[in-house]
Amino acid sequence: QVQLVESGGGSVQAGGSLRLSCAASATTISANYMGWFRQAPGNERERVAFIDIHGGTGTTDSVKGRFTISRDIAKNTLSLQMNSLKPEDTAMYYCAADPDLMQWVRRPRYWGQGTQVTVSS
Repeated sequence: QVQLVESGGGSVQAGGSLRLSCAASATTISANYMGWFRQAPGNERERVAFIDIHGGTGTTDSVKGRFTISRDIAKNTLSLQMNSLKPEDTAMYYCAADPDLMQWVRRPRYWGQGTQVTVSS
């Protein structure tokens, strides 16, 4: 059973930084398309950043230049470094994974439980 466990959320003031981590078990992160999603109350879940099986990365426009996604294959862990945080970044952040590209595009099959990020002005 694939498990993804997020950590690192919390409350910060605008302009601050947080680093989220996602520890994977029963799967190898380098064999998965992986990424971070977020969902604020009343909003749909949004793709924030992804990393593909080759290590290529991408981020949504609203976080470009502020958020960086990375993976540590030895530790089987995915990370999201978030700098210059804004109040609009406040949301529940989820780690997700899927080894199949088409499924990843549609909706990843594996999800973590989420970690809350709150940014105050």
